[in-house]
This record gives sequence, structure tokens and C-alpha cells, in this order.
Amino acid sequence: MSLLTPEPGLVFWMTLSFGIVAFILIKYGFPIILQMVNKRKDYIDNSLLAAKQANEELAKVTENSQAILEQTRIEQAKMLEVAAQTRDRMIEEAKGLARTEADKIVADAQKQIIIEKENAMRAMRSEIASLSISVAEKILREKLNTEEEQSKMINRLMDEVMISKS
Repeated sequence: MSLLTPEPGLVFWMTLSFGIVAFILIKYGFPIILQMVNKRKDYIDNSLLAAKQANEELAKVTENSQAILEQTRIEQAKMLEVAAQTRDRMIEEAKGLARTEADKIVADAQKQIIIEKENAMRAMRSEIASLSISVAEKILREKLNTEEEQSKMINRLMDEVMISKS
């Protein structure tokens, strides 16, 4: 008998164990993982869409700023010195408004992205906790399947409680 040649019984039980683990993963693990990946993909797609919309709104604000600048230049030609002072004031107001609007849009988009990211993380943590509890419960059920094992576990836990109270 060679140490490198496995016995047929060992190969059978290893194959059976692998099949059971693979079945459990395919049946229960992979759908949840795929669902979380799809949620994350949707979140990223929504974030990209929000960023694109923010850029479009910023472009509109810039266009509005350019229109106000052009109007100011026309008035400058008509009013000479008075128009020059008015033009400078309007340019500064338009730039301030454009900066304020752009900053507000970008800040709102960033807040929304952060909120969506936190929501996705909370959902992911909740799913992981639920899976961990389910796995622990199944392991305990398998490990404590006889009364003798249950009694040993209860006695050990009672001893630990007594020691911790002392």
C-alpha cells in the first residue's frame, strides 16, 4: 500500500463532502453574493448618473454665466463709464452665483454619494451578520446533536458564568 495512493473509500467520502459543500454554496451562498454585487453595481451606476447630472447642471450654470457676461459687454458699449462700473459688478455677481450654484450642486451630489455608500455598507453588514448567525446556528446544531454533548456544553457554560461572577 502506497502512501501516495488514496483508498477508494477516502476518495468517495472526500468527493461526497466536496459535493455537499459545493451544493450549499451554489444554493445559498452565491445568490446572496451575486445580489450584493448587483446592488453595488446599481449603486455605482446611480452615483455615476448623479455625477453626470451634476456636470450637466454645472455646464448650464456656466452657459448662464456666459450669457450674463455678453449682456454686460453690450451695456458697456452704450453707457461708457457708468456701464463699465455696472459690468464689473455684474461679472462678480455672476461668478459668485455660478460658484455658489456649482458648489451647492457638487456638495449635494457628494452628500448623496456618501449616503448611498453608507446605506450599501449597512445592508452588506446586515447580510454578513445574518449569514454568520445562520452558519453558527447550523454548526451548533450539528455539534450538539446528542443529550450528552448538550449537557457538557450547559455545564461548561454554567461554570464560566460562575467564574465570571466571582
